[in-house]
Amino acid sequence: MKKTINKILVAILTLVFSVSVTAQNIFNSNNTTQKITNKKSKAPVGLMIGNSAPELSFKNPEGKLMSLSDLKGKVVLIDFWASWCTPCRRENPNIVQAYKNYKSNKFKNGNGFEIYSLSLDKNKEAWKRAIKQDNLDWQSHVSDLGGWESKGSRKYKIRSIPSNVLINGDGIIIAKNLKGPALHRFLTNYTK
Repeated sequence: MKKTINKILVAILTLVFSVSVTAQNIFNSNNTTQKITNKKSKAPVGLMIGNSAPELSFKNPEGKLMSLSDLKGKVVLIDFWASWCTPCRRENPNIVQAYKNYKSNKFKNGNGFEIYSLSLDKNKEAWKRAIKQDNLDWQSHVSDLGGWESKGSRKYKIRSIPSNVLINGDGIIIAKNLKGPALHRFLTNYTK
């Protein structure tokens, strides 16, 4: 009986060990892939603070392709919003003021402040009208007009709007969901 129990214990330990080794190998191979694909920033691409922000590339209202990486070197607020979203429209004056206050600042890691506005609109005319009405004077307004099925919002796992992600000049996520005075405080503290 004791030999049988010992054999069972040895079999269980062997199984646990082999599963652990396999899991570690999978984890290491995934990390290696991320490190290889993102050698320049040395941070894995992801959605956590300290990760390299995933690339976004969508068309503006005039049909021009605009990529997040075009803004490299600047501190960038990736703003997820929509014309039909009342809380977004209420937050827009705060974002406009932040843009005016910080667009020319030198930061700890970034020269200037930009906004990459990704709209979850489906109606192009409503989107364009909201940009004009809310005085969103920056250049990077993009959308695939997919609404909640927007590829950009899905890539960033956005479940509510307004939402935002702040990245530094190297494209590293340094903060998330800064609204109202919190956005201004963070930008002031991050200024050189």
